[in-house]
Amino acid sequence: MGHKKKVFAALIPAVALATAVSQAAAGTAVAQQGRTVQGHGRPTADPSAEPPADPSADPSADPSADPSANPPADPSADPSAPPQDPGGGGRTGGSPPPPQSQVKQGPRRDQFVDIRRAPRVQTPRASRGGSTGVFSVNCGTNEGQAHSNPDNVVAAPGVVNGAHHIHDYVGNLDTDAFSTDETLTAAGTTCANGDKSAYFWPVLRLRSGQDDSERAGQSRIDGNVGSVVEPSSVKLQFLGNARGKVRAMPQFLRMATGDAKSATNGLTNANALWSCSGFQSRGFTDKYPLCPRGSQVLRVLNFAGCWDGQNTDSANHRTHVSFADKRTGQCPQGTVAIPQLRMTLSYRVPARALAFALDSFPEQGHDPVTDHGDFINVMGQRLMRQAVTAINSGRRR
Repeated sequence: MGHKKKVFAALIPAVALATAVSQAAAGTAVAQQGRTVQGHGRPTADPSAEPPADPSADPSADPSADPSANPPADPSADPSAPPQDPGGGGRTGGSPPPPQSQVKQGPRRDQFVDIRRAPRVQTPRASRGGSTGVFSVNCGTNEGQAHSNPDNVVAAPGVVNGAHHIHDYVGNLDTDAFSTDETLTAAGTTCANGDKSAYFWPVLRLRSGQDDSERAGQSRIDGNVGSVVEPSSVKLQFLGNARGKVRAMPQFLRMATGDAKSATNGLTNANALWSCSGFQSRGFTDKYPLCPRGSQVLRVLNFAGCWDGQNTDSANHRTHVSFADKRTGQCPQGTVAIPQLRMTLSYRVPARALAFALDSFPEQGHDPVTDHGDFINVMGQRLMRQAVTAINSGRRR
């Protein structure tokens, strides 16, 4: 009996040691498992470590000069609450605000360049059978931001704040996330000739200005700050085709030009053109122009001028239309030439780096290459016939 007690007493420390080792190993496994889950398959970063530097940051820029840096948080925001409609009349379907970590600071100082350093703009020369007329539409400049919202009914129908940046609208007065062919047809218009088409583009802002609009809070969350600049002029022109005649575009044809996410998507669909008045033969795709005194900043948005002849839209809002060959002006095989829309927006802004910038998606950093525009054709048939006749006969009206 005494021998058994001695053996049992000797076993107790060994069992305790094994239990401690087992618990420590289990704790380590749990901790490692927790790190893997938090990092979506990768260990999480050490919270005490210095954050990585932003490789796109301009070391020469004064951080205090960029009001988009560390935009203030919205004190009323509740991360557990459903998305709110920023000024949409209480309608649902809103896009949730982005995490602040996704708001990329920008633009950079090196993205502002003297227009005289811009490359020349190449345009195909019209052939004898080409259509050289121009049909212009006067729809105003969206005076006083009378019609603006962060929706995009072409790319994100039914989604409030689907663009995460403010659009200026001219033409159709109904245009928002919930517009339909029927509501667009029934709506009024700002166009002098009765054109009910919808024309829209992202706003330009003075970075040091104050946004006093009802959507300022949402814009700040999305990284878009400063006062909106009203264009000094908006020129809407429908052009011909360098190689042949154009035919009428169908009603409710939807089109987008440029890529609002080209800073991350790449340049495949980028179609921005930044220039200055008096220097239209030169332009940038990925730079903001600094214009000489007396010259205004120009944004030129050229839309596709070739149509597949069947569809008024497509899944990516691009494949039903296409651009003519940049060198010859010829439409791709299987497509027909239609009036090509060109929007030219003029702005009086300071010729100073970082003074102005385009509204953008949070992660795009106000990159000038993300400039884009959208269009829905709601012209009546009679007005469209007038446009086609003028373009094909070489007249300007």
